[in-house]
Amino acid sequence: MSTETRSPSDPPTLREPSGPLPVGTLVAGCFAVCLAQIALAMPATLNGLFQEDLHPVGSQLTWISDAFLLPVTVLELTFGVLGDLFGRKRLLVGGGALLVVGEALAAASTGIHMLWVGQAIAGLGAAALFPTSLAVIAAGTHTARDRARTITIWAAALSSGGFVAPVLGGITGNYGSWRWAFVVVTGLALVSTVLSRLLAQNSSAPEGRSLDLAGQITIGIGMFALLYAVIQGPSDGWTATPVVIAYVVAAVFIGLFLAAESRAAAPLLRLDLFRNRAFAVASFVAVVGMFSYLGTAYATSIRLGPIQHQSPLRGSFAFILLNAWTLVLLPLISRLLEKVSARWVLGVGLALMAAGDFTAATLSVHDRALTSLILPIGLVGIGFALTVSSITATAVNTVEVHYAGMASASTSLLRDFGFTLGPAVIGAVALSRAADEFTRKLAGSGLGDQVKAAAGQVAAEGGPLAVNSVPAASPPGGAAPIALEALGNGYAVGYVVCGIAALVCCLLSVVALRGKAEETALEGIAAEEETAGI
Repeated sequence: MSTETRSPSDPPTLREPSGPLPVGTLVAGCFAVCLAQIALAMPATLNGLFQEDLHPVGSQLTWISDAFLLPVTVLELTFGVLGDLFGRKRLLVGGGALLVVGEALAAASTGIHMLWVGQAIAGLGAAALFPTSLAVIAAGTHTARDRARTITIWAAALSSGGFVAPVLGGITGNYGSWRWAFVVVTGLALVSTVLSRLLAQNSSAPEGRSLDLAGQITIGIGMFALLYAVIQGPSDGWTATPVVIAYVVAAVFIGLFLAAESRAAAPLLRLDLFRNRAFAVASFVAVVGMFSYLGTAYATSIRLGPIQHQSPLRGSFAFILLNAWTLVLLPLISRLLEKVSARWVLGVGLALMAAGDFTAATLSVHDRALTSLILPIGLVGIGFALTVSSITATAVNTVEVHYAGMASASTSLLRDFGFTLGPAVIGAVALSRAADEFTRKLAGSGLGDQVKAAAGQVAAEGGPLAVNSVPAASPPGGAAPIALEALGNGYAVGYVVCGIAALVCCLLSVVALRGKAEETALEGIAAEEETAGI
């Protein structure tokens, strides 16, 4: 591994740096991933205000979050390659600058479509920051033990962003406007850009890496089509021509991506990495487990905001419960990753997430007490704290340091693909279930024909969420209690889906990571201890 270093203005021929990880690089990388997570998580705390101010209909509310998540998911592999080729410091600075532009545009938006554009540009920046922040830290460490420790710090910074986001969204939404939340994130993005420029040490790994255009194009089209179909299915109809075409396009282009990667001289994603059982299991859990987590967060945000109409400040309580545990448990998680098999850390974490989701599904939609959320949401938060660090450590420690950029980008891609699926799938399942129940119960209710007709018209345009938000004294307002009950039952099913996903991942982690794969993430540490005579 080369120890050559040059200034940021030199040609991009840097290799992995030698020596201990510079503190400045750790600070810049952790601040960058914290910022990216704040930008990702914050809109969920403001869904109620978006509903009141912008009046989104159908799937438009889901697209506010997924307009950000879509470029993150589609482009993380590409930015992983770009960082390896041209230097990861450049990606940290550029990603921060894109977040500045996107968040500022979102803050100034006058309608739902402009907000989508701002979210999409900010998502481009986050797509650079998520894999690059991890790669620049992983490349600066040179033992499995040090890498496990720094990855735990990185994961804590990521979860800190999830902790800060609801506080920021709650305070600005409660005492000002949802726009001020985006203004504050714009300022944080400026700080991150400056920190990365001044403090981060550059690194790269260009050997064997090149821009895989065929892979980038096929995975981009395939994932966009898949997410479009999942998000638009409930509002357009699952058999609607655009939705069916999107599923076909997704299947074709994801297949083309796999074919292109198997033949590429310098693939965007080395498919042979998945022959390693530990990496393959960690990859699956990254998708499905993170789908469960963000699906839970999204269901909770809709329950507290557009359904129960609680204030953003009260709603932020649930998101603090979800994200604070990684910071609280940081010392314990660090020791666990050094001493305990990854399958048990993953298994326990995912089991706690499943238990929390199944408990949340039993809560009545009429229960507005925040104390009722402590047990279920707290269990999911503790489970996530255990899961996210062990997934990342397992995946990155199964490959050589030379492929740290690729492994971290792949893990980030899969994790954030799961994040993107969370709101999309849970929103689709819950709203479809709620719409069916509302239509059935409205028709069988004793409400007058005028109320039924008015409520049916509102539901046709905006679904049960729109009916639940109309003034009680208006003609369709008489059907609001029916809409409330239907939405509560619909999102209860969403919690159950998240719980089943976490339980499946739990069983897979415990069973599939046993034996040789069980020791993969720890074998480097054992070898070092033996060499040192520990």
